[in-house]
Amino acid sequence: MTEAHSAHAPALGRDFKVQKPDRILTLSCEDRPGIVHAVSGVLYRHGCNILESAQFSDPRDGRFFMRVAFATGERFDEPAFKREFDGVAGTFRMGWDAIDAAAPARILLMVSRFGHCLNDLLFRHATGNLNIEIPAIVSNHRDFEALAKSYGIPFHYLPVTPATKAEQEARLLEIVAETNSSLVVLARYMQVLSNDLCRALDGRAINIHHSFLPSFKGAKPYHQAYDRGVKLIGATAHYVTPDLDEGPIIDQDVGRADHSLAPDDLVSVGRDIEAVVLARALRLHIERRVMLAGRRTVIFR
Repeated sequence: MTEAHSAHAPALGRDFKVQKPDRILTLSCEDRPGIVHAVSGVLYRHGCNILESAQFSDPRDGRFFMRVAFATGERFDEPAFKREFDGVAGTFRMGWDAIDAAAPARILLMVSRFGHCLNDLLFRHATGNLNIEIPAIVSNHRDFEALAKSYGIPFHYLPVTPATKAEQEARLLEIVAETNSSLVVLARYMQVLSNDLCRALDGRAINIHHSFLPSFKGAKPYHQAYDRGVKLIGATAHYVTPDLDEGPIIDQDVGRADHSLAPDDLVSVGRDIEAVVLARALRLHIERRVMLAGRRTVIFR
């Protein structure tokens, strides 16, 4: 290329400023004409720029789901925006929310004696890979107290027995409130939560199950899989509900297995899958890409 040509060519490696969303809007309602027009109209009148938009109309029950990430302009007046959008929401009988896209989500982590998922989330947080704050780690064992201390995160040791379960769970809810945590992540916390606690954390607790649900629920799923001679093993991240390991599924993944793998080998493969699936599910949740639709989820990638 000659100098004359290169003078007019775009500079390789030039820094381009990517506009990032200031707000993420999510909504759901009965599907009917005019919803997208009404939503985009409000955003336009308030000087907002839509950067990402996704929608889904569920053919089973006619519910409409929408997620919009947008940048606000200089003249954006949030109270005025909320007042006008409340009017639109009333017209379409929709539930809606708009969060600050830059604000880190406050996540309380729970763990027992397997630390691979905990360690993965702590590293992702420390390196800025996940836009979260971790105000507390709760465990029924002390195994990872030193790990929490190394990251400067308060560690709460809450042992539990059948006789103390109600008291322990009450203290857990106090910690959730005291830390203003918006989500509880069970990063291999190996205790079944009571129905009361599941209801108190409805839509605000994610579990990673070391199995490709709905198969192999409960204890030692990799050993169950080994006994069945499976060719795929996997992990499932789901919302916690009173129905054990049957909450709405957020993300899943699998790995290959064959006859040469012993149960401990399956566990090793599975741990890597669990960590990735849980981190992916957490990202989907904090970016408001997950919307509950009964026992199922709508996921906007």
